[in-house]
Amino acid sequence: MSTRAASGEAATYLLEGRQLAEVVDFVAELARRGVTIPEPKPALVRADGRRLEVPEPVFEALVHVATAMAHGQGVTVISQNALLTTQEAAELLGISRPTLVRLLEDHEIAYEQRGRHRRVMLADLLAYQASMRHDRREALDRMTRQGQAIGLYEATAGLPVRTRLPFRRWRGSQRPRRGCWDSADSPVVVAR
Repeated sequence: MSTRAASGEAATYLLEGRQLAEVVDFVAELARRGVTIPEPKPALVRADGRRLEVPEPVFEALVHVATAMAHGQGVTVISQNALLTTQEAAELLGISRPTLVRLLEDHEIAYEQRGRHRRVMLADLLAYQASMRHDRREALDRMTRQGQAIGLYEATAGLPVRTRLPFRRWRGSQRPRRGCWDSADSPVVVAR
């Protein structure tokens, strides 16, 4: 079934049931005969209907940007060779500026000195960040292996030990001003 637009230029075809199955069979037969049917590619479509195909990496980046914006997050697009101030670099890494300066002076992150001002290339920051993530992951894996070797995970298997004592109501002046429970289920007063 098709409908024609008033201008006579555009047509919409809606296939259902048997018609749809026939088209699917037709496409499969074309593929069997070696006729390649181009895969649909991601594209940007303007309001006037013009289509601009985009490469897959660009499409993935746009999806990430749109997702972040949908969650109310701000998005900054910057080239990897951009130079950042020490404050911008520290914010990107989630550390204080003095900590970043120490990393720069210890030559853990490359930087440029422009007069009295340090500038850090985004690519160098991202490389440092990836290196730290890798080191963290290796350390956690090593700790897990060591814990498994000494039987740490077997020691905590089963039901958890009861960590809270039962609640007991205080009457009138019996309640201490500050306190906690000891193993005998009686109040222990802690001086202020």
